[in-house]
Amino acid sequence: MENSTLSFYFRFTMFANIGHYRFMVFIFCLLLFIFTIFTNLLMIVVISQQTTLHEPMYIFIACLSVNALYGSSGFFPRFLMDLLSDTHLISRPACFTQIYVIYSYASCELTVLSIMAYDRYIAVCLPLHYHTKMTLKTVVKLTALAWILPAFSLAACLCLSATLPLCGSEIHKVYCANWNVVKLSCLNTAVNNVVGMLLTVATIFLPLFYILYTYLRIVAICWKSSAEFKGKVLESCLPHTISFVIYSIAGFFVVLSFLFDMLYMQFGSKEIPQSFENFMAMEIFLIPPIINPLIYGFKLTQIQNSV
Repeated sequence: MENSTLSFYFRFTMFANIGHYRFMVFIFCLLLFIFTIFTNLLMIVVISQQTTLHEPMYIFIACLSVNALYGSSGFFPRFLMDLLSDTHLISRPACFTQIYVIYSYASCELTVLSIMAYDRYIAVCLPLHYHTKMTLKTVVKLTALAWILPAFSLAACLCLSATLPLCGSEIHKVYCANWNVVKLSCLNTAVNNVVGMLLTVATIFLPLFYILYTYLRIVAICWKSSAEFKGKVLESCLPHTISFVIYSIAGFFVVLSFLFDMLYMQFGSKEIPQSFENFMAMEIFLIPPIINPLIYGFKLTQIQNSV
C-alpha cells in the first residue's frame, strides 16, 4: 500500500507550518479568487459587447483576461482545497495537469504581452500602415500563435517528465512544479534539463527581449517628437508597460522561489521564512490577474466609459 501510494501520489510539504492561519488564508484567497473571476469576466463581456472596442488593442486585453481566468482556475481551487485538508496529496495525473495549466498560463501571459507590444510598436512607429498591418486576419493569427506556441512546447516538455520513474513523492511547493517533479526521478535528467532550458528560452526570454526591443524603438521615436505626441504615446502605452513590469516582477519572485528550492535540496536549510517563500511562488497567480483589469479599466477611457 505504501509503495502504491508513493508511486501514484505526490505530497505538498509547504502547507505544514500554516497551522491555525489556514482559515484566514483560505478566506482571503477565496475572496481574491472571486474578485479575479468577476473583474476579468467583466472585461471580457464589456469588450465583446461594445462594438467600439472591437479593435486590436482591446481584443488583446480580452485575451489577457481569458488567460487570467485560465491560470486562476488552474491554481486556486486546488490550493483552497489543500488549505482545508489535513492530507496534502495530489495524484500524478492531477499534478501534471496542474503543471501544464500553470506553465501554459505563465507563458501565454508573456506571449500576449508580446503581441500587444507589437501592436503598440506599429501604432507609434508606423501609424500610416497600422490599419493595413493590424487587420482582423492578422489579429487572429497573432492571438492563435500566442496560445499555440506555449501549448505545444509545454506538452512536449511534460511528455518527457511524465515518463520518468520517480523515487520520491514530496514536492516542496504549494502547487506542482515541473522542476520539483523532475528532481524526484531515479534516472539521469540531462535530457529534461536541456529541453526545459530550450523551452525557457523560446517561451520566456525571446518574448521578453522582443518586448524590450519594441519599447526601445518607441522611445527612440518619441525622443525626436513633440511633447503632444509623447503625451499621446504615454497614454496609449502606459497600461501595457505597467502590466509588463508587474508580470516581470512576479516572474522574478517565482524564479527566486525556485532558487531557494534548489538551495534547500542541496543544503537542507533556508535563510528565509517559509510563508514568504510561499508568497513568492504564488505571486504570479495573485497579482497580475487582479491588477491587469484594474489598470486597463481605469487608464483606458473607452473601457472605463463602457464599464
